[in-house]
Amino acid sequence: MIPDRFAPVLAELAPLAARFRAAGHRLYLVGGSVRDLLIDHRRDDFDLDFTTDARPDEIKGCIGDWADAVWNQGEKFGTIGAKSGDRTYEITTFRAESYTDDSRKPHVTYADDVETDLGRRDFTVNAMALEVTADTPTLVDPFGGAADLMSRVLRTPLGPDVSFSDDPLRMLRAARFIAGYDLQPTDEIVAAVEAMAPRLAIVSAERIRDELDKLMTLDHPAAGLFFLHDTGLADHFLPELPAMRLEHDPIHRHKDVLTHTIAVVENVRPPHEQPPGRAPFDFRRVRLAALFHDIGKPRTRGHQPGKGTTFHHHDAVGARMTRKRMEALRYSNDDTAAVTELVALHLRFHTYRLGWSDSAVRRYVRDAGPLLNELNVLTRCDCTTRNERKAVQLSKRMDDLEERIAALAEAEELASIRPELDGRAVMELLDVPPGRVVGEALQFLLDIRLDEGPIGDDEARERLLAWWAARSA
Repeated sequence: MIPDRFAPVLAELAPLAARFRAAGHRLYLVGGSVRDLLIDHRRDDFDLDFTTDARPDEIKGCIGDWADAVWNQGEKFGTIGAKSGDRTYEITTFRAESYTDDSRKPHVTYADDVETDLGRRDFTVNAMALEVTADTPTLVDPFGGAADLMSRVLRTPLGPDVSFSDDPLRMLRAARFIAGYDLQPTDEIVAAVEAMAPRLAIVSAERIRDELDKLMTLDHPAAGLFFLHDTGLADHFLPELPAMRLEHDPIHRHKDVLTHTIAVVENVRPPHEQPPGRAPFDFRRVRLAALFHDIGKPRTRGHQPGKGTTFHHHDAVGARMTRKRMEALRYSNDDTAAVTELVALHLRFHTYRLGWSDSAVRRYVRDAGPLLNELNVLTRCDCTTRNERKAVQLSKRMDDLEERIAALAEAEELASIRPELDGRAVMELLDVPPGRVVGEALQFLLDIRLDEGPIGDDEARERLLAWWAARSA
């Protein structure tokens, strides 16, 4: 019995199904949309994936006068993409695919029945199909995916060694399903990942990055992150993660750095859970910054935060390591720069233990730049102490800082802090050409602006002339 909640989707698919049926082909809704409809996990933006006995040329013949747009980039893998209205569709010929031992490209062969196609899918909860060309919509579930979904078990349709050989990325994808659907992996899956983790090396960095992003933006990714560590999979694309497990956290003495790090990731809540009035921020980037924020701790053993320049040392090491790892995973330049900067700045808040002077607030805002909201969120979430009194104190200090930022921003336009004079004015006043002197002069004026706030054009010129006279003496 198909649940009533399938009805709107089936009605939407009726014209497409009619075309395939008229051409003598069978069409099945397959994968994530079937899974999510079964558990009433509704989304308005999901794409629809199908499998069919029709070959790619036959698929194009069925949808040619129905789709608003058709694309063939995946045709060599049996997939034709289409867009109709606001919805995107992918229709793929039944297939059985596998990787060779050293290849990043799957070798695709077509299958003649839907059961073979489903058997080659990653997990049983994704190996269900709904035939939409039958007289009555029929669920095809040869591997018990619906039962596994209800009992919260993660299994593979065939042996996990077969599934993970077909596509080693599925080992990483297992972490996402464990975390996203609260599934418990079978002992066979765990053993297979532990044994086959080195095969992740044949998967492109871009695919690994995209799968990591999907895990990091789940509501609760903790179980998946621990799975990556516990099975040894992280060793092959994020080796800094297991290194954290071995390092004791000098601040949060009741947990190692990895446990603290994952708690910080969990503390960064999705946008729909943010308190009313909270400034918008880039959720994915803050989650990534939370994952990397203490990446430098195992490299700075013995440096206790709060003593001398150790905050800066820890942040600088962490920032370098973050950049190296994100570049290896082929993150965009913008993502890498933003997350690296957040890691570099994440302890800045703790350097002001005696209160926030106007100068300190200006410098904090200037250094954060366009990442101010993200830095504030990361700073708040970095508190994982079980000491309630300490947690309240840290939250109050952050509240005070944000209030000070708002007050100064209203008075001084903090977001665009710059020297009172620009480079051209400096060159004219000092009668110097472009070069190092101009940069030093601008930094002198900027320090005044940060320490004292706006002083006016005339005062800035007098101060600069006095600085120049002293420097030239």
